[in-house]
Amino acid sequence: MDAPLDESNRERLAQEAISGDREALVRLIELVQPDVRRFARAQCRSSDAEDAVQEALWQLYRRVGMLRTARALPAWLFTVIRRECLRLARAAFRHDESGRSFDESRLAKHSPAELRIDVAAAIDSLPADYRQIVVLRDFEEMTIDQIGATLDLTREAVKGRLHRARALLREYLLDY
Repeated sequence: MDAPLDESNRERLAQEAISGDREALVRLIELVQPDVRRFARAQCRSSDAEDAVQEALWQLYRRVGMLRTARALPAWLFTVIRRECLRLARAAFRHDESGRSFDESRLAKHSPAELRIDVAAAIDSLPADYRQIVVLRDFEEMTIDQIGATLDLTREAVKGRLHRARALLREYLLDY
């Protein structure tokens, strides 16, 4: 019969799982499942909780060896659950009952001329640095490296600005 699982025994079991002991991993998954389920129910919409639990337990099974210490396990699991709940909520928000994405259904209601005006206004609303990146990339069809050379920016800086600019455009268009 197994010894009761107090905190030190839980850490030992987690450390064995991290070290590659498959039997310990199976016991650890069984042990943490109620806590994972409870946290998922608190963080997710009720319809998404079980999906988040399954994803968290799957990630635990696949990636337990990547943890540095057993003490990191609870925080890591809760982070996985929180991210999965957010991902599921975003996915639900983006799709309406017809299966089309939320963005598509909103944009389908506008004529091409209206869309051009909305996109132009959104681009015009961007700060100058972001607007310049979007124009060079999406209208001039320059590569990231070409934009970096033109503006004397690193590749990472161009990609970061482009990402932020597109996020601002998306936000502008969805709010509009």
